[in-house]
Amino acid sequence: MKSRLIDRVSPYLLLVMTTLFWGGNFNVGRAVSGEVPPLGLSFWRWMVAWMIIFPIACRPMWRRRHLLVRHWFLLLLLAVAGVTLFNSLVYLGLQTTTAINASLMQSINPVLIIVLSMLLLGHRPEGRQWLGVLVSLAGAIVILTRGDPAILKNLEFAQGDLLVLLAVFLWGLYTVLLRKLPLELHGMPLLGYTVTFGTILILPFYLHETMNGRPVPLTPASIASILYVAIFPSVLAYLFWNNATARLGPERTGQFSHLIPVFGILIATLVLGESLKTYHLAGILLVGAGLFLANFRRADAG
Repeated sequence: MKSRLIDRVSPYLLLVMTTLFWGGNFNVGRAVSGEVPPLGLSFWRWMVAWMIIFPIACRPMWRRRHLLVRHWFLLLLLAVAGVTLFNSLVYLGLQTTTAINASLMQSINPVLIIVLSMLLLGHRPEGRQWLGVLVSLAGAIVILTRGDPAILKNLEFAQGDLLVLLAVFLWGLYTVLLRKLPLELHGMPLLGYTVTFGTILILPFYLHETMNGRPVPLTPASIASILYVAIFPSVLAYLFWNNATARLGPERTGQFSHLIPVFGILIATLVLGESLKTYHLAGILLVGAGLFLANFRRADAG
């Protein structure tokens, strides 16, 4: 079987790029929340992504159609969890929650993935993996609380937090269920099927939002934001995440979610001119140490 170009790239590099794109996605979602309605952003994100993906994926999808018939329910579930609901709920949540709260919800994703892997796949994580999760989680919290634990006491949770928390659960489910698919479906067939099904399922909600007086405005900001979230956090990030999950497993892949607030901070620093503080560096070091503990424990075993 001919090796694909993406399979020659380190899965760790793919995950770093993915979380960089998603760090930008959270920033864009928050930045345009007052201008672009959430379901409109979600629909056009995936509609544009579908227009990019389908011409490339249609042939692999046709060749794997017998696997679509055999695994249609699992593919539909992946589309609903990972495309239709995850992004829509995040954008809806960002309408009413704070950046800190949303990122804190996202930071529990690695723990959730390990628990779901135990329940659904029968995996038994090692103690060092749990330690890596906790160290990375501590780093994410240091960044999000600006090094002041008292901030956690003053957090107020809104409806948006529940939506983001539900989105995080669905993403954990998506990541774990990827392991149940045959390898022949991974890559473009998987991306093509899930984006096609997921976009169709978003459409009625988008139309309802539009008919209730919240159309997507045609402005430079809305066009730029849709193009960004369609290309980078959607087409490239999902292709990279799916590939890395197939190669590393959901537990090790999930640890990299802790890089999302790291990149969110770095993007704000570079793009918005915010200053980099000592607690940022401390948090980044903790996240890096946790990723090392969780993912490089078997380097001697190859």
